[in-house]
Amino acid sequence: MHPLLEIKDLKTYFETENGTVRAVDGVDLIVNEGDTLGVVGESGCGKTVLALSIMRLIPTPPGRIVSGEIIFDGTDIVRLKENEMRSLRGKEISMIFQEPMTSLNPVFRVGDQIAEAIRQHLGLSREGALERAVEMLGLVGMPSPKERIRDYPHQMSGGMRQRVMIAMALSCNPRLMLADEPTTALDVTIQAQIIELINKLKGEVGTSVIMITHDLGVIAEAAQNACVMYAGKVVEYCHVVGLFSSPLHPYTVGLMESIPSGEGGYLKTIRGAVPNLYELPSGCSFQDRCPDVMKICREKEPQLAEKSPGHQVRCWKYV
Repeated sequence: MHPLLEIKDLKTYFETENGTVRAVDGVDLIVNEGDTLGVVGESGCGKTVLALSIMRLIPTPPGRIVSGEIIFDGTDIVRLKENEMRSLRGKEISMIFQEPMTSLNPVFRVGDQIAEAIRQHLGLSREGALERAVEMLGLVGMPSPKERIRDYPHQMSGGMRQRVMIAMALSCNPRLMLADEPTTALDVTIQAQIIELINKLKGEVGTSVIMITHDLGVIAEAAQNACVMYAGKVVEYCHVVGLFSSPLHPYTVGLMESIPSGEGGYLKTIRGAVPNLYELPSGCSFQDRCPDVMKICREKEPQLAEKSPGHQVRCWKYV
C-alpha cells in the first residue's frame, strides 16, 4: 500500500534546567493510506510528543525537533516554513487533542470554533461555514446539531465535547487524523461509541488515523497496525493481530498480562515505573523492570530488528 506518512529516525528533545529530555528518540513509523496505526504505552513514553511533532506544535523553547524526517505524501514537513505548515495543519493533517474541555475555548460557541477552521481552509463565508459545522456535528451523531452550535463547551457532556473535537478535526476532510487518547475520562459506553464513530467516519471520509492510547482494547477495536512505545522509543511494531497473538517484547507481554481477564485472581502488574528521561540508564531502558534482563541489556542498547515478516522488536532476547 502507498505510505501516506513515513517517519524516519525522529528525535524530539526538551532542554530543561535538569538536563535534556529525549521525549522522542529515534522513532521510525509508516502509516498507509486508509489505515489506522495504534500507538500504545504508559504515560510518559512519548506518544503525545510524537503527535505534536507531526503537527509541528512542539513549544520552542524548550522543545525542538533535533533530527529526522516526517514525510507526508512525499514532503518532509520538518523542513517546511511555518506559513507552509499552517496551510497543512487542520486541512491535510488534523488532531483530536486529549482533553476537549481544555482544548475548546470556553468563551466561544462550539459552532464558531468549528467554523473558524472551515473558513480559513475552505474559504467559505461565515454562514456557509456554520452550515458546514452543523453538517459535521450531525455526521458525528450530535443530537439537535442546529441548536448545539450555539452552546458553549461547559454546557455539554464529556462525550458531546469529544464529538465536537472530532467534528472539528474532520471538518476539512483531512487525509491524516491524529487522535490523542480520544476516549480518556469517558465511561465505557461512550468510549465504544467514539471508537465506532471514528471507524465509521474513517471509512466514509477515507482518512488515515494515528490512534494514541494506553488502552489495548482500543487498539484491538480500531487499528490495523500497532506500535508499542517505551521511554521515547518504539520497542515493538507489527500488525495488530500479531501484537495480540504473539507479543514479543517483555514490556508488551507485561501490558497484555495487565489486562483484567474476568476470571478473578490477582491482576499482574509491571513492576517499577517508566525511567526518568533526564537520566536514562545505559543499555535497554526497560532493564530495571524486565523479568528477562541479561548482562548485555545493561551494557548495550538493542536496535529494532525484524523477528518475522512485518514484526519488529527491540530486545536482546531476539538477536
